[in-house]
Amino acid sequence: MPNRKSEGKERSKLKKEDYAGKLSLPRALSRLGYCSRKQAFELIREGKVSVNGKTITNPTLRVNPERDVIEVSGERLIEREKVYLMLNKPRGLVTTASDEKGRTTVFACLEKAPLPRVFPVGRLDKASEGLLLFTNDSLWADLLTRPDAHLPKTYHVQIKPPISEGHLQQMLKGVRVEDGEILKVNQAKILRSGGKTCWLEIVLTEGKYRQIRRILEALGYEILRLIRIAIGDLRLGELPKGSFRELTIDEVRRLETQARNKLSKEFASEKQIR
Repeated sequence: MPNRKSEGKERSKLKKEDYAGKLSLPRALSRLGYCSRKQAFELIREGKVSVNGKTITNPTLRVNPERDVIEVSGERLIEREKVYLMLNKPRGLVTTASDEKGRTTVFACLEKAPLPRVFPVGRLDKASEGLLLFTNDSLWADLLTRPDAHLPKTYHVQIKPPISEGHLQQMLKGVRVEDGEILKVNQAKILRSGGKTCWLEIVLTEGKYRQIRRILEALGYEILRLIRIAIGDLRLGELPKGSFRELTIDEVRRLETQARNKLSKEFASEKQIR
């Protein structure tokens, strides 16, 4: 009579072997640097993705990017060299690959460069400016944007009228915004103040929707400019508006290390991406 315990071990072994090296199809498209996982879901639903010559509309299919032939609209995907970029985003551009309203996107700043497909790491809203990262390395992007990574982001914000000391302290303690949610910032200080306006430096470690704008608007201030000047210890520096440059290996690894150091002990002990 077969030993049930040994049968269970064999089934477990077969399952592990079956999944070894395999990823969900959206993650495989992201890992190959073609698009984000969200965009991959749409491509699969639209019937534009095939695996080993067969059109796939099931996003849960697991594939091995090293063995399976994956194509999008007839183009075979191969793993490309990893690219890491920083852009000084101008005001007025939306952070998306394509916009259903026909608005100009951040990719207008990259279109003249011979780059592989990249995607934004996080986002800045249309009216905001400054430091925006791009990559085709989905693991690196996932690490930097994990909610529990708490990677600090620094902003310079021009408002009017000049802020009161009481409101500055309230931003640190928490402000109830229009929908009843209480939002706060990690750090806030006045950089300079004139007769009608002032500049603030604000640091966030979470990325809630329009967080800074919602806080300041709830306190009665008009936001004239909002510029992200740093992510972790990576600073925008003197990069001209609308221009981009590649990150150095040291910058890439420092951001990765800073994010990992903020994570739980279990996640931080996993193997390094590279």
